Amino acid sequence: MRNSRLTFSLLGVVAAFMLAVGVNMLADRLLGAARADLTENQLYTLSPGTRQVLGGLQDPITLRFFYSRKLGAEAPQFGAYAERVREMLREYVATSRGKLRLEIFDPEPFSEVEDRAVALGMQGVPLDQAGEQVYFGLAASNQVDEERNIPFFQPERERFLEADLTRLIFELSSPAKPVLGVMSPLPLNGDPRAMMMRQPALAQPQVVMRQLRENFTVQDIAFDVQVIPPEVRILLLAHPQDLPEAAQYAVDQFVMRGGKLFLMIDPHSEMQAARPGPGGRPPTNTASILPRLLEAWGIEAPADRVVLDLRGAWRVRAAPTERVQAVDYIAWFNLQGDSVNRQEVATALIEQVTVASSGYLRPRPNAGIEFIPLLTSSAQSMLVDAARVRSEPSPTRILADFRADGERRVIAARVRGNLRSAFQEGAPAPAEGVERPADFPAHLARSEGAANLVIVHDTDLLEDRFWVRVQEFFGQPVANPFSGNGSFVVNVADTLAGSDAMISLRSRGESQRPFELVEDIRRQADAQFRQSEQQLTERLQATERRLRELRQGTGGEGARNTNQTVITAEQRAEIDRAREEIANTRRQLRAVQLELRRDIETLETWLRVFNIALVPVLLTLFAVVLGVLRSRRRARARA
Repeated sequence: MRNSRLTFSLLGVVAAFMLAVGVNMLADRLLGAARADLTENQLYTLSPGTRQVLGGLQDPITLRFFYSRKLGAEAPQFGAYAERVREMLREYVATSRGKLRLEIFDPEPFSEVEDRAVALGMQGVPLDQAGEQVYFGLAASNQVDEERNIPFFQPERERFLEADLTRLIFELSSPAKPVLGVMSPLPLNGDPRAMMMRQPALAQPQVVMRQLRENFTVQDIAFDVQVIPPEVRILLLAHPQDLPEAAQYAVDQFVMRGGKLFLMIDPHSEMQAARPGPGGRPPTNTASILPRLLEAWGIEAPADRVVLDLRGAWRVRAAPTERVQAVDYIAWFNLQGDSVNRQEVATALIEQVTVASSGYLRPRPNAGIEFIPLLTSSAQSMLVDAARVRSEPSPTRILADFRADGERRVIAARVRGNLRSAFQEGAPAPAEGVERPADFPAHLARSEGAANLVIVHDTDLLEDRFWVRVQEFFGQPVANPFSGNGSFVVNVADTLAGSDAMISLRSRGESQRPFELVEDIRRQADAQFRQSEQQLTERLQATERRLRELRQGTGGEGARNTNQTVITAEQRAEIDRAREEIANTRRQLRAVQLELRRDIETLETWLRVFNIALVPVLLTLFAVVLGVLRSRRRARARA
């Protein structure tokens, strides 16, 4: 009887094993393409934008995927990533209804395939000292032999894989790009003085300009232009500092004729302030505004006030004289959560935008325009004089004086409506010695239909250091965004151009995933610490000053001779009290800082333990409960 039960048990184990193998083989054959994407942002699922691009393909496109198996053998992380790229490409092909064709190559060293990969722009990476090169890239071409490629798939850009692939296909399927005019005194295309300043990195264009060129035909517009060229569909006017009157008229009439304006002004341009002026000294005027145009269009944008926001403030290095290593600089902050308008297409999927020393916007009373906020500060904000941020940018002092007033400020907004020209009297006279062009258009006193423009009261979101890290990979620059500034700018330009197929792609996976609760608690505690520190520091300085006076015999009642060398018992007691007070104050300062650090570290530890241990604990509890229930069921069956 016992041997029989053992035999049945063994047969049961063997049958279960065979059943498991059979189910896996069947599932692999029938459900090979099935996926369950459990990530929060659905990073492994084709987005509606991708499906829209693939569904709109009219002509066939060939994708040539070059991947060296030796790369995966030597570096398994590349092997896993290559498998994901391959599966993603197959998903694209399956969704394209036959418009995409995929070819896969393994370029062996010194083979014809390797020559072809090099000819198509693939980037070879040396695998060993022998000079053998490996490849991991994609080349694509359309019917008219236009080509686009991804020279090497960087694992750091895995979050942007879908965006990169879809952009490549989109560019091949839509070769005609809208013309974007760029009008700015800022060195967006690189600073020509970079070599003279011995900073060659400044010669490189800002990453956002490279992104704009991928989506638009970018045309630089001179600052003294009299007429915006008719082929320009969108005009990006950034930091219009001292814009000539004739150019203001050109911008005004561009809007009146139905042109789409993307205007960026600033109460304090950090980009301009970080670079020496023509005389080699820091510029004193770093603000830009167009009061005449904005007033006529019904917008208020004070140029003398800067928004401070505690929520999302950047952590920066404190001055060497500070007691702490890092401090929140509340003039530079990330806009997250409800600070980003989720109802607008351009910002619906953007997680975060970073601004620096930004101003605010609001509609003028009875302006008769539609004013739609895109970016808004949190309620933990206040205003400060722009001059203070410009001349005394001390993060510690600004934080110590910070008092949130509970009001939220609009930093970027979309404006629609029938606008009135800022030049009701007509075109201004041209400057002396300048003639008007022959095709100078007729004056318009009002916009032809509803004007559509976007205004941002900050220009620093264009600068790389506020949203992207650029690293070299075997001589090629690789951009890894930590904020969505680039997506915001390109999305806004896309919506103004009337094309939004790519918006959902750019907005995916560009956010950091910080412990928001920890960050909020840390910022609140840090702000309280700064206020306590400021009070304690002032008391400490007063006591130290009093101590010096006592030692020198120049302070207190009955001023003493400065040459006095013998002190009285009362003086000695007062000096001792002052020393004791200094020691107590310093002790309190250390205690406040220690308590702040201890609370944050404890909270972070508990959150990490919770995140790591939650799933195993739940599974263990489930197994225990299941075991107990089965045990009770068997016990009842025996009874």
